[in-house]
Amino acid sequence: MAGIRLVRGFLTVGGWTAMSRVLGFVRDIAIAGAMGAGPVAEAFFIAFSLPNMFRRFFAEGAFNTAFVPMFSKKVEGDDGAMEFARDALTGLASILLVLTIIAQIFMPALVLAMASGFAADERLDIATLYGRIAFPYIFFISLSALLSGLLNAVGRFAAAAAAPVLLNVIFLVAIAIAAFAGFEIGLTLAWAIPIAGVAQLALVWTAAARAGYRIWPRRPRMTPELKRLAIIAGPAALAQGVVQVNLLVGRQVSSFFDGAIAWLSYADRLYQLPLGIVGIGIGIVLLPDLSRRLRAEDEGGARWSFSRAGEIALLLTIPSAVALMVIPIPLVQVLFERGAFTTDDTAKTALAVAVYGLGLPAFVLQKVLQPVYFARGNTKTPFYFALVSLVVNAGVAIGLAPVVGYIAAAFGTTFAGWAMTLALWIGTARMGESTRFDARFWRKLWGILAASAIMGAELWGGLVLLGPMLGTPGVEILALAILILSGTVTYFVAGRIFGAVRLSDIKAMTRRG
Repeated sequence: MAGIRLVRGFLTVGGWTAMSRVLGFVRDIAIAGAMGAGPVAEAFFIAFSLPNMFRRFFAEGAFNTAFVPMFSKKVEGDDGAMEFARDALTGLASILLVLTIIAQIFMPALVLAMASGFAADERLDIATLYGRIAFPYIFFISLSALLSGLLNAVGRFAAAAAAPVLLNVIFLVAIAIAAFAGFEIGLTLAWAIPIAGVAQLALVWTAAARAGYRIWPRRPRMTPELKRLAIIAGPAALAQGVVQVNLLVGRQVSSFFDGAIAWLSYADRLYQLPLGIVGIGIGIVLLPDLSRRLRAEDEGGARWSFSRAGEIALLLTIPSAVALMVIPIPLVQVLFERGAFTTDDTAKTALAVAVYGLGLPAFVLQKVLQPVYFARGNTKTPFYFALVSLVVNAGVAIGLAPVVGYIAAAFGTTFAGWAMTLALWIGTARMGESTRFDARFWRKLWGILAASAIMGAELWGGLVLLGPMLGTPGVEILALAILILSGTVTYFVAGRIFGAVRLSDIKAMTRRG
């Protein structure tokens, strides 16, 4: 049953992603307490972002968008899926090995490419050291991403979704070891990054072997299938390149303001929680589902899957965005303000949280809209849209920086996200009925907006009532929990009144075939 597979797949990916994000919160709380927003913290965040940037460029963003539909077709047609996967893994591993060696040589230049504001102080040397230790992570995590795409294509989501949990567990262990043994926290965390990559690769490789795909690399060779893979992945890689340039613009702007890279990184953790659970989970499940339906010429089924994915995304994302904009200070204060993380850090981080919250629905909708293009083998159009978002981001971030300071980087990211989403949305609407949201989606959307507005008002009132408790050590966690719980209850009660939330809808999704 395709409907059961879609919802169960989302719940599996979303559940494991939720666990990863929660552990990520715990991890970042520990990092904030140990390092605050000082130079060591900023150097670490830049070093960690380097392999992650290239990972999105080579693996998750470009390679897998081409690999998953091609591999799915070979699995269904029993047409050499194992050989294709082995050749793809070998080719990717070869590229990554060369890239890792080059990065080790030119690491200072890579750091300056991401944060030229580091050139005048100690952060450059620290980030270069951490970057050389951390960069091999790209080799392991990119191969993990390919194997995760393979597992998703055959309907096995658990191991791939659980792999990020290992990263946070290993980080937390590293923080504990550093505190107990007196090791330098930044250096210890840098070494934890490649160790986590090895663990993640081992997990998904074992899961793939159990699924019947025990894949070992062999001597690289260029086959017709790999040539086609490269042709399809090329525009997607360019699109990811533009996305990464977007991120670079933000980091470059923030690197000229002391502490800004850390503030934006902590804020990023907060809005990444709903983005990861909802947007990434839906995107991972939706791509293979749409690919199967479109190949079977099931236009009605494709529209149903597309519309329900958008409905679930906004049902959970819009209230999250409202919460991030209404109560950012208590969220940051309770989660991060301790140890080296000061009250001033809370205020600066909270402002970034609110701005990112404004863009959250756009970031999630992109995960729903992009699979429509990728499922049709169209990776060129998202590239052109990404160029538009790059222009918007650069114009806003660089243009506003002299006026509003570091927060210009967050505004650039948010406005660029909405520009990209609008372009993707218009493009899908022009493809035909199968890629347009149906009438039920639009009915639900108005209910979601109304319920979210009521929840926002309730949170504002709750913030006034619970304000003294939120600033009192020992009870602030309880006060925040009460505030969040009251907002959640208000949203779902209002959502039921306005027809946005119905248990029968979930049951209908799981029955849909």
